[in-house]
Amino acid sequence: MSSVGKNVMSLLKKSKALLDGHFLLSSGLHSNRYVQCAMVLQYPNYATFLARKLVKKFSKTKIDVVVSPAIGGIIFGQEVARALRARAVFTEREEGKLALRRGFDIKKGEKVLVVEDVLTTGGSVREILKIVREKNGKLIGIGSIVNRSTKRLNFKVPLESILMLQIKTYDTQHCPFCKEGLPLVKPGSKK
Repeated sequence: MSSVGKNVMSLLKKSKALLDGHFLLSSGLHSNRYVQCAMVLQYPNYATFLARKLVKKFSKTKIDVVVSPAIGGIIFGQEVARALRARAVFTEREEGKLALRRGFDIKKGEKVLVVEDVLTTGGSVREILKIVREKNGKLIGIGSIVNRSTKRLNFKVPLESILMLQIKTYDTQHCPFCKEGLPLVKPGSKK
């Protein structure tokens, strides 16, 4: 793990953002660890530190707008946009699908960075990518604080994460924690 990764891991532990138990993830998968980035992002100085680390990975291109999913990505998206001197918009669920609301828009040709707090399967990011394409935005890349994916995510644009964590996930039928009868907790924001 790099020194930056060690610093990020230290912040996650210090802020109690790295949880152990039996969790239902937004993707529908189960896991014995959960990264609750809201716990680290509640401290503005940590949020700023994390945003600056991610922005360094995209410093070669001017970004016009940062798009993140509600709720988890809003704070981090705002901080990344501040560091890039770009606009920050977020998507929300509307009839079960992510959508730009509240008058937010992406103009044709705008350079877009999609920002998420934690990546597992990339489902929310794929929904946002569809919106960016429909709006004719120019997708520059995708960034996250933590990439906990166990499979290589291929979005066909640069994907940069500050910290890579190898945390196993299980479908309901193969979850060892369900078989043990451990209580299932759903700490995420997706319903």
